[in-house]
Amino acid sequence: MSQARYLCGWFFAIAIACTLALGGCSGYSPKKLQAGQTEAEVVQQMGPPTARYALPGGGKRLEYARGPAGRETYMVDFDAGGRMTTWDQVLNLPNLYAISPGMTQDEVLLRVGHPGTTFPIKRQQLVLWNYRYPTNDCLWFQISMGDDGKVITASQGTDPQCDAPSDARSDGR
Repeated sequence: MSQARYLCGWFFAIAIACTLALGGCSGYSPKKLQAGQTEAEVVQQMGPPTARYALPGGGKRLEYARGPAGRETYMVDFDAGGRMTTWDQVLNLPNLYAISPGMTQDEVLLRVGHPGTTFPIKRQQLVLWNYRYPTNDCLWFQISMGDDGKVITASQGTDPQCDAPSDARSDGR
């Protein structure tokens, strides 16, 4: 077999694999969900949720965190009758900036879902919750959660994934 035919075969195989992989992501976004669908129908389309929360009035919220490095978390809400009412991508600045000192862990989870990463700081008796969100800047959102389960601080910061390695040289050597 010639090298050109061999390479064409590999490119074809890679193209098929990429097409199948992208097709497997069809449940990633809730864009095709319709109001009135049941929880079972939503789970069939989206897969198992990363968390479930009770809403006031007997409703329910399903969390679909697309992390840990993902920048999207979808919340799908259901009424007391078990029918979907809305969905929203909650990792955005209005939701993140609404988090304030004194809020409980449960209130934060209900608003923006589980953090992408956590980092305990034992000496200060807190845990940093880190959220990446859609932005063109190298930013993420950090929440300091106290041992009592309440927010101490919440703010944007520089995403460490954007930092250059400390041993990198500016002259490229």
